[in-house]
Amino acid sequence: MLVRLGIRAGTSLAGIAVGILLSAAVLDKFSVDATAVVEATVVFWIVHLVVGFVALRVLVREPSVALAGLLALASTIVSLIIVNAIVSGLHISGLQTYVLATAIVWLATAISDTIGRRMIRTRRAVR
Repeated sequence: MLVRLGIRAGTSLAGIAVGILLSAAVLDKFSVDATAVVEATVVFWIVHLVVGFVALRVLVREPSVALAGLLALASTIVSLIIVNAIVSGLHISGLQTYVLATAIVWLATAISDTIGRRMIRTRRAVR
């Protein structure tokens, strides 16, 4: 169980870091310095977990797949806004940049979550 949790946390953190770095590389109004990448990744992960938990457990009684995807996008943009306010080395300006960064980070985390699930499934099959 702890290994499974470690895989999920590790791939999730890696996906967030990749999403932040890709956003900084692709978007002109998104900048992050080297030390802020680590800080932003951890803060984003914590905020994203809390926002996602509140949205799924408190606000929604019976989530569907479409609603879960929409909530993931919403929690990603809320997390980016909070991280931008808290982490001093990360700067995002403009609505378009927020929307594009949300898509990039969401896609990177979705891919990393898929990789994490496959790693767990492969580990189960081996045992």
